[in-house]
Amino acid sequence: MSVQNVEKCVTSDARGTQNLAMVMEPAMEKSRKNKFAFACSMLASMTSILLGYGVLTGAILFIKNDLKLDDTKVEVLMGSIGLYSLIGSLAAGRTSDWIGRRYTIILAAMIFFVGALTMGFATNYALLMAGRLIEGIGVGYALMIAPVYTAEVSPSSSRGFLTSFSEVFESCLGMSPISPSLAFPNHINWRLMLGGGAIPSVILAISVLTMPESPRWLVMQGRLDEAKRVLDKTSESKQEAEIRLSDIKDAAGIPQHCTDDIVPIPKRSHGEGVWKELLIRPSPSVRRILIAAVGIQFFQQASGVILVVLYSPSIFKKAGIKSKNGLLGATVAVGFTKTIFILVATFLVDRFGRRPLLLTSTTGMILSLLGLGTGLTIIDHNSDKKLMGVIALCIMAVLTLVASFSIGLGPITWVYSSEIIPLRLRAQGMSLAVAINCVTGGVLSMTFLSLYKAISIGGTFFLFAGVSTLSWIFFYSFLPETKGRTLEEMETIFGKKEEEKSHGQLQVGTTATTTPINTENDEIEEITNTTIDAASSEHG
Repeated sequence: MSVQNVEKCVTSDARGTQNLAMVMEPAMEKSRKNKFAFACSMLASMTSILLGYGVLTGAILFIKNDLKLDDTKVEVLMGSIGLYSLIGSLAAGRTSDWIGRRYTIILAAMIFFVGALTMGFATNYALLMAGRLIEGIGVGYALMIAPVYTAEVSPSSSRGFLTSFSEVFESCLGMSPISPSLAFPNHINWRLMLGGGAIPSVILAISVLTMPESPRWLVMQGRLDEAKRVLDKTSESKQEAEIRLSDIKDAAGIPQHCTDDIVPIPKRSHGEGVWKELLIRPSPSVRRILIAAVGIQFFQQASGVILVVLYSPSIFKKAGIKSKNGLLGATVAVGFTKTIFILVATFLVDRFGRRPLLLTSTTGMILSLLGLGTGLTIIDHNSDKKLMGVIALCIMAVLTLVASFSIGLGPITWVYSSEIIPLRLRAQGMSLAVAINCVTGGVLSMTFLSLYKAISIGGTFFLFAGVSTLSWIFFYSFLPETKGRTLEEMETIFGKKEEEKSHGQLQVGTTATTTPINTENDEIEEITNTTIDAASSEHG
């Protein structure tokens, strides 16, 4: 073999090795960086443990007997957290823009810490309600800030998985204090269930200090160098980090040529301009985004599935399960089912998209609610008989309902609403959407027992089946797919986003579809047509 051929082979091998390294490097880098984004998102998602501790599903059985509470007081205690969390969710928007996403999570944990201890040491109903108020404010903060932080720190390819994972913590770890607490006397076990929430809140507050701040919040503060470092760690490649930074700078109104570590940002108003753009003079795309975010939050609660989780002991008792151990076992089964199917959803949301899971989930909920309503109606009309088949139908309907909810509407509500709101409006817009969720959930929780006494428990679930049908129509009509899109693209997806003609750029718009615009092909087609026309003229 000649020296030249040897050199060619060596050069070819070197190029091949270089190409192989170039192919492998992004994959290795993707794995490394996704681990960091995953760790940050998991810590933020732990705020959902606070909500899990605040549900009272298992503890209410013992609280009612120990404090001798009637149904009205139980309704108020169960549902009040939704109304109290309204305070926290509305305040969290301003707070997160002021002190940052990370410190807002710490604030949420500290507020919940005080509320949990107050409830754990409560000696009467009034003190229990005072603790519920404090705890509710902390939950409101957590509900708003956790999905926002996770969405802002996650790469678009795994944003759905990371944002939806908070539901797993809420369902799984929030139910964890129930079983060990049962070993104690009835007047102590519910205090351990509620007061135990102080422990994870402290762990959460300390752990969050190891997290970076949201890169989008840093850009909004003009801290570009810090934002770039965070994006380098949380993106799947250096190129993606640069693209994300460029998109965020555009969204924040910072010129691309600004590359200083810190750039001056004009002093902002106290939020009045944001509320005007959201509620008084929204653009068509912002209006549609707000309708989508508020609508999905409303229907998540109005479907009634949360009530099934909250009042599962009462529902199972109505279905014919009488023993306390049986009721508690069925309640734990609901929590277990919820956790398993939320886990499934986290792995499907970035693969199949938001819309397919939402529509499939809602369809399953409608059928389950109809089945549950039918079973409970039959039991109501045959109260003197023990219909084991119908009891089994009710139990299966509840578990299927929770499974259907957990694989779609449950986790995707938080994924979708946190990712579609534009950066300049995200904190206040998410606060408003979460506030609707809190009010709807609070009102339904406080009226559920009265409602089913007024129209029968079967009729109540037929009503929720009708609401779920309306939600399916709403999701199909108003919610475009967002899988794989960057946060900065969302305004374009929801309507035509006009670019200033003074910049000499082509105005491009999309309707609510997920098909990317291929301007390169359009330009090629235009050039080809022009060439053909010119050739035709010459031969003409």
